[in-house]
Amino acid sequence: MTALIADDPTAAALLADVPCYPVPLQGGSPALDALRAARVGHGLAVGKDGVLLILRRPWLALDIPVAPPIAAHLPYGSVGGPKADLRCGFIPSEHLGSILDVLRAALPNEAAAFVLWNEATREFAVEFPVIDEATPSRLVYRIPVLQPDWHMVCDIHSHGTGSAFFSATDDADDAHATKISLVFGRLDQPDGPTRASRLCAGGMFLPLPRSPFAGDHHAA
Repeated sequence: MTALIADDPTAAALLADVPCYPVPLQGGSPALDALRAARVGHGLAVGKDGVLLILRRPWLALDIPVAPPIAAHLPYGSVGGPKADLRCGFIPSEHLGSILDVLRAALPNEAAAFVLWNEATREFAVEFPVIDEATPSRLVYRIPVLQPDWHMVCDIHSHGTGSAFFSATDDADDAHATKISLVFGRLDQPDGPTRASRLCAGGMFLPLPRSPFAGDHHAA
């Protein structure tokens, strides 16, 4: 008989929403296999080589180490290596071009764009938000209301002619989201814009191994 992890129903529900599973030393783990195959979910795998966050969204499959190996001896197996796979595939390159055109057209002010993905049709779309205020150093815009089957993949904004970086405001906005964040700067330069990029997931800001756009090999 398995003992209850928590006797408080609210605590039990929260723990069930983000489960934590030990990795067996031999054989497989149906619980971990189900978490990795899930359409949506996240949880932790604990092994002899550390703790791994497993996060799944319709458009993203992420496995990322979040803690080093535990010093105590544990009869556990390996959690496995990190991975970040775009289940949606790479974003068509023409969308990057159209986004940069709009960001440049807004100069000297900042501007924004979102890349959305439809889980049912597997098509991408770019949405340019309603802008409430735009200056060369400030941007206030409205997050899109997603229709059924649509998911936000990229949240993009520009810094006009300034440098590309993530501000404290960006950090606060991104803290509880799962998305790719991109900032473009120096849009007035003939040799192309600079950019800052990161994957926001599980309350962490993770480096991107490469651009999410097809054919764009910019080092993220």
